[in-house]
Parts: sequence; C-alpha cells; structure tokens
Amino acid sequence: MDISHVIKQRHSVRAFTDQPVEKSLLEQIFASSQLSPSNCNVQPWHTYVVSGDAKDRLKKSLVGLLMQGVQPNPEFDWIPKYQDTHRQRQFGSANALYSSVNISREDKKARQMSMLRNWQFFDAPHVVFFTMEKYLGIMGAVDMGIYAQTLNLLLAENGISSCMQGALGQFPEPIKKQLKIEDSVGILFGMSFGYEDKDADVNNTRTDRASLDESVKFFC
Repeated sequence: MDISHVIKQRHSVRAFTDQPVEKSLLEQIFASSQLSPSNCNVQPWHTYVVSGDAKDRLKKSLVGLLMQGVQPNPEFDWIPKYQDTHRQRQFGSANALYSSVNISREDKKARQMSMLRNWQFFDAPHVVFFTMEKYLGIMGAVDMGIYAQTLNLLLAENGISSCMQGALGQFPEPIKKQLKIEDSVGILFGMSFGYEDKDADVNNTRTDRASLDESVKFFC
C-alpha cells in the first residue's frame, strides 16, 4: 500500500474491536517511527504504550475524575480559542461526528457522554501517550507532531486504526502516577488505536478538507 493511498483512506476511528495488536508488530511499527525527523535530531519523544489491565486501570482513574467534576489541568497551553474559519471548521467537525450517531445539538447529556468516550479510549485495546521534556516548548511540540504523524501512518499501513486525542493531555496526574512519568516530562496528547469496528456508526464520520488554493501558495 503506497503512502498516498494510506493518507486518502485514513480517518479517525472511535470504535474498536477488542482484538489486540500483536506485540511483535507493535514493536516493529514503533521502531520504524524512531526514524522520524526532528530539529537537530534531538528526538524529544518519550512514548508510553498502555494495554490490557494497565489500560483498564487508567481508564477507571480518568473516568472517575470526570465523574467528580474535576477541572482539566493540562501541562501545556494547547487549547486555543478558535476564530473565524478555524471556528467554522471546529463546528463542522463536531457536526459531522454527532450527526453520524444521531445526537442533536440540543442533547447536551448525549454529547457529554460522547465526549467521555475519549477517556475510555473508545474501548480501544491500546492507547499511547506522547510526552516530552516540558522545557522544549514549541520546537519540541513540532517534533512530537511529526513523530505522531509518522506513527499514525505506519499503523494505518498495517491495517491498524487510530484516533489522535488532545483530550488525553487534560488530566495528566493519574497517568503520570501510574506510568511513573517524571515531573520534568509533560503529557502533550494521546492516541487510542487498534482494529476498527466497521459496524459502528460513529466510524462513518468524515470531515472536509480545504481546497489546495485556500491552503497552499506556489511561487516561481
């Protein structure tokens, strides 16, 4: 499968089968991801892959915080207040998601329960947390994005679906405690992954992309 096909076919998946990915395949994919480019080759990523009972314990802790009404406490300032076109695209993405599962704009409770699924990892068999030393700032975040995209596409090439989740950086405390992550390291975001449940309506969600003319300028 060539890279263009992988990019065109890839989409965010929010419902998975309970079939885990074989450890040997995971190790192969994550080893290949180490070839990602980074500024000055600093390779800032510290990656934590959580599966099985460890994942279930973490899910229980995170959902418990949400149910208690604990407010998010991210370690990085990653929540922009989208404006203009970006705001419209944000609304379009939400509309596509909720329409695929027949949740109306007025049904606040159903929307909240749908949002809660982020911290249940969408019942995926695996979740990965992308972390880096906090002092690295924006340059480290750029490298992390490149690394995560490399990993995402390698997973897709092997028939493994995923969903990138900024939400998984909102409640770092229980994650860092269970995974024994050092204080100097911050959780930037996460990604749930596994094999897609092709019968789930939520996986019919598709979003639009801006035209080439709107996004790219060519100069000669």
